[in-house]
Amino acid sequence: MLIAALAAYVALQIGISWWAARRTASDTDYLIAGRRLGVFAVGLSVFATWFGGETVLGSTATIAEEGLAGARAEPFGYALTLLFMALLIAGQFRKRGYMTLADFFRDRFGRRAEFVAALVAIPTSLLWAAAQLLAMASLLAVVTGLPVALMLVAATALVIIYTLLGGLLGDVITDMLQGSILLIGLIVLLVVMVATLGGPSAAIASIDPERLRLVGPGESWIERIDVWMIPVLGSLVAQEPIARFLGAKSAKTARNGGLLAAGIYLGVGLLPLAFGLIAPALQISHGDGDLFLPTLARELLPTALFVIFAGALFSAVLSTVDSALLAVSALATENLYRRVRTQSGERERLIAARTITALAGLTALTIALSGESIYGLVEIASSFGSAGILVCVLAGLYLRLGGEFAALAALVTGLVTVLLADWVFVIPGGFMLSIAAAAVAYAATALIARTR
Repeated sequence: MLIAALAAYVALQIGISWWAARRTASDTDYLIAGRRLGVFAVGLSVFATWFGGETVLGSTATIAEEGLAGARAEPFGYALTLLFMALLIAGQFRKRGYMTLADFFRDRFGRRAEFVAALVAIPTSLLWAAAQLLAMASLLAVVTGLPVALMLVAATALVIIYTLLGGLLGDVITDMLQGSILLIGLIVLLVVMVATLGGPSAAIASIDPERLRLVGPGESWIERIDVWMIPVLGSLVAQEPIARFLGAKSAKTARNGGLLAAGIYLGVGLLPLAFGLIAPALQISHGDGDLFLPTLARELLPTALFVIFAGALFSAVLSTVDSALLAVSALATENLYRRVRTQSGERERLIAARTITALAGLTALTIALSGESIYGLVEIASSFGSAGILVCVLAGLYLRLGGEFAALAALVTGLVTVLLADWVFVIPGGFMLSIAAAAVAYAATALIARTR
């Protein structure tokens, strides 16, 4: 029954993507939905994109094991990210008519900065896609009983086909359906969990007060700041939600849609947090790591309700992973391929965008097979190379200081610093250090250039 229900759900999603594909005639249609999105479409789509597998599966398992200190960024940190994104970036980017994040770099800093920014941003989206593929494979493994690695290959094939067809327009339409199913599924599981424990009062009383601590044992103040800043600042200039803002009808629509997304994310994001806090009190077997929540739900829910919940998890992951693949496709097509093939037409770029989408899916599969956890991949994605992009975008939007060389210095310095801090010297607070280094490089280079 469960497998049949998921198959029907997948067929419906692909059918919607096929419908959208027939209305996709150019790269603009494919990558930013022809700039036809209203406030509700932008808000719900940004929420669905942001509320992915790491939120439902990764953070729930981490909170169940370590308490709030293990995944304190959910939902508060990422809700703040969406709020700042709406206030600082959404309207500014939309009114300039960009196609991608890297277009801003070309407009403000020049073509070389555009090229480097695209090269730095693409790995982030690939890591994000890998995390979502791993989440989807974990869910399918629980449903089918087959190995996660096999389900990872199947999930990748499904996502590539789904994303190839509809592009952003199909993604936004299905986001509305997926968001509704997600909310229903999460509420169903919470109600059953609370009822199993004897009601709301008993469920709250079952939470160990030590699990409510937001500070990890032996954690330094630098590490505390870094844990918050990675989601809040590391994802502030992500291509995935920016594509939705660029697809809005106007700058005001983009801004209001971002505010709506932040509110929805905060409200719905409290549900997985509750799962992680009260689940340990349930005397029910559950899986380890990323399999924790789907295994728990399978044991706790009747088959009919588990069908709804599995569909909800599937919705959360599918709406995020295809957005990540589209982000890679947009950056590679508009800011790399288009610069090489300067005479390319809209039809050629549409073919290129779909081809790159498939290649991005295969690359994300390779990363997902590396053995990292969902939450671990998301943390790497949020900090990898984003420091320089963040500094350049904020400085470029709100300061007159700095040109091409300042942007290049910030991009390279931010990337090198975080790689050295996190992977070579293992310095606490590596992400904050990379932001500081990128900011210093930007300011110093800009001042030197102005003096000369």
